[in-house]
Amino acid sequence: METIPITQRGEKLLRKELEYLVRERRPAITKAIAEAREHGDLKENSEYHAAREEQSLIEARISYIEGLLSNGQVIDVSKLDVETVVFGCKVKLYNIDTDEEITYRIVGEDEADVKSGRISFKTPIARGLIGKEEGDEVAITTPSGQLHFEILEIDYENESVDAE
Repeated sequence: METIPITQRGEKLLRKELEYLVRERRPAITKAIAEAREHGDLKENSEYHAAREEQSLIEARISYIEGLLSNGQVIDVSKLDVETVVFGCKVKLYNIDTDEEITYRIVGEDEADVKSGRISFKTPIARGLIGKEEGDEVAITTPSGQLHFEILEIDYENESVDAE
């Protein structure tokens, strides 16, 4: 299987979600199914079918998270001896076309949230930045056209889980 890069923050959040699903949601849905069974005929029991569907979704999510964690490789960006843009770092950019500054952290696919400034390492912007240094100007082709950035700053500190 392919290893999946993940930030320390991403791993902690996945473990937290997994614990919640296993310790709280799974027992609650099991109880809901048992209660719905007591209402009689299961063929026409919408509560029972809804609870079973939710159980299926929860179990699928648990399996997915367990797969990510077992195949994940946690990258501690603060321990890397680099001076270029790498997975896990935060990059402050100057958009030459719009005269705006923007900051992105390059993260795993499941951690990505553009509104929070976290972009997947597989996005065109991240791929165009990886390996570049502070001061470099880069032209990146995206589905919406070509973007031109100057890399102002690269930060190698890990993001804390509390930084939401």
